[in-house]
Amino acid sequence: MTENARQRILVVDDEEVNREIFEAMLSPFGYDVTTARDGAEALERVADLRSDLILLDIMMPRMDGFRVLRRLKESEETRGIPVVVVTALGGTQDRVEAYNLGADDFLGKPVDQLELRARVRSLLKVKAYNDHMKAYQRELEVAVERRTRELEKALSTVKTASLDTILRLSRAAEYKDGETFTHVLRVSHYSRAIARLLGLDEATCEAILYSSPMHDIGKIGIPDHILLKPGDLTDEEEQIMRRHTMIGGKILEKSSVDLIRYAEVIARAHHERWDGSGYPVGLAGEDIPLAARITALADVFDALSTERSYKRAYEIDECVAYVRDERGRHFDPRIVDAFLDGLDIIRDIHGRYSTTRADLFDEWRQGT
Repeated sequence: MTENARQRILVVDDEEVNREIFEAMLSPFGYDVTTARDGAEALERVADLRSDLILLDIMMPRMDGFRVLRRLKESEETRGIPVVVVTALGGTQDRVEAYNLGADDFLGKPVDQLELRARVRSLLKVKAYNDHMKAYQRELEVAVERRTRELEKALSTVKTASLDTILRLSRAAEYKDGETFTHVLRVSHYSRAIARLLGLDEATCEAILYSSPMHDIGKIGIPDHILLKPGDLTDEEEQIMRRHTMIGGKILEKSSVDLIRYAEVIARAHHERWDGSGYPVGLAGEDIPLAARITALADVFDALSTERSYKRAYEIDECVAYVRDERGRHFDPRIVDAFLDGLDIIRDIHGRYSTTRADLFDEWRQGT
């Protein structure tokens, strides 16, 4: 008889004797029965009582049962509480109206105790099941949210590790060539800036940001006596030097990771020229992958604007003039135009990444 002790029933009736009868019928079975004298009092108390079921009279002063029922079913907090309309009204229209307003069951007065108990027990089982499912749904949502945060954290960790590896491999190639860490960062940011100026979607711009540093990774496979030669290369040495594009492609090929696929394309084709006079294949125009065309301009601009062991750093205006002159020859005209439109951005990148700082990798990893 105590299994229903936590189930709370609100009896709403303007007749005290009826309230007492319902309480006498239900309390012996372990239900926690509370009463209200009219609809207004019921609405004031229902939320605080956290009722599991309401027995609702229709004919009451101040606010009849139909109005109470409408208010209960309109509220998010109370619409899930089962309502049994208990009334002496016997007309079909009254029943239809009660059901249309959301009543869960209908009992006529006088109420039979066995029928009352059966209806109450049935509806409370449904309420308990619905409450269980809502609680389960909330628990599931919390669990999904927690797992999502954990997954996002794990993915962030993996991404950080992957980008760290990418940058360190790129730095290895550049150090072998005598270049600085900031070269790959500048090329990376120039490339992303140009991609944005071209109106490419942000996912593509990010892919270019993180894959373009690997453009010269193939230099790892070039002999030092050629790679580090201070003077002009012989024709034979030049041919060996040009192999770095194919070596880079080989290092990066057959990856299932999108960034590495982008990097492979860039490594192979960033020395191709718009007019077809580049290497290693002699691709021309739009046959050259777009990411490689973008990185080609970024790489040349950075090579011109920074000091190397064999040359001085040219002024920015001189570098811009060279890029403009090579429009339609070395570089894709559309990419040149985008580059020229964004010169303020390009100048800012050039200045910001001119010196090595400890936080540069974090900025690059975060895409800032």
